[in-house]
Amino acid sequence: MSLPLHLAIGAFDGVHLGHRAVLHSAREAARADGGIVGVLTYDPHPSKVLRPESSVPLIFTRAQKDDRLTEAGAQLIHHEKFDRNHAGIEAADFPKWLKTTFPHLRSLHVGSNFQYGRGRAGNGETLISHGATEGLGVRLVAAVSLGDETVSSSRIRQCLASGELDLANAMLLRPYEAEGTIIGGRRLGRTIGFPTVNVAWEPELKPAYGVYAVEVIFKGEAMPAVANYGRRPTVESGPVAPLLEAHVLRGMAPTTGDAVRVRWVRRLRAEQKFADLAALQAQIAKDSGAARQVLGLLG
Repeated sequence: MSLPLHLAIGAFDGVHLGHRAVLHSAREAARADGGIVGVLTYDPHPSKVLRPESSVPLIFTRAQKDDRLTEAGAQLIHHEKFDRNHAGIEAADFPKWLKTTFPHLRSLHVGSNFQYGRGRAGNGETLISHGATEGLGVRLVAAVSLGDETVSSSRIRQCLASGELDLANAMLLRPYEAEGTIIGGRRLGRTIGFPTVNVAWEPELKPAYGVYAVEVIFKGEAMPAVANYGRRPTVESGPVAPLLEAHVLRGMAPTTGDAVRVRWVRRLRAEQKFADLAALQAQIAKDSGAARQVLGLLG
């Protein structure tokens, strides 16, 4: 006999404090009856189907989201393909679809602002009544606040895009990260005493250009580093794609072809154009010192 399933439902982009509260609700229910914690999420994000001209730029990739959902307690993650057919399910029929898709479903856990069904006609209150017809318990989880701010994926996107990394990281609980593979570069950093590793990374949501104190995580080791994300105006004459490059402050830097994660700890300053390489070199030295302080490197 399969175990009862307690299902958290949502887009879960970012897996922030509010999302973790929904997961915690499902975990409590699963713990009470020896069941398992499941997540129903969507791929692609509903906005890419319903309003492709203004779709949401995602904070994380599917793999990053799954990693954070698992960390938050998910034992089963179901990515439902979101298309026009799924969007057309009537709100009253949604619990029946859930029960058909997940035969051992026992309870549903959603944020208090959850909407579902054709035309987003369903909400938390209707889910309680619709769910009852299928024998499903429903728990509505209140939004989480941080100070006077309501935690949300849209607010985190705003923070990242405007350089408010401290607030974004606080809402995410686990700091913002980039994932990619080290690629070859022009080796310009070596000529001014600050060799960098370049990360192949093209996020949907582009954080604010600037210099950051980071940790480069490779083979389980978090190496302190200072990173620049942007268009490198001092050394590039024309428009170029933004690049994430990091100078490792302590430890053996990864090399071309290595897969890494870059954990963004603190934003140090905005990206700027310097008069020449000597001025850039002097600023990188200052940035490295600031990053060392942030990251606890005293020696």
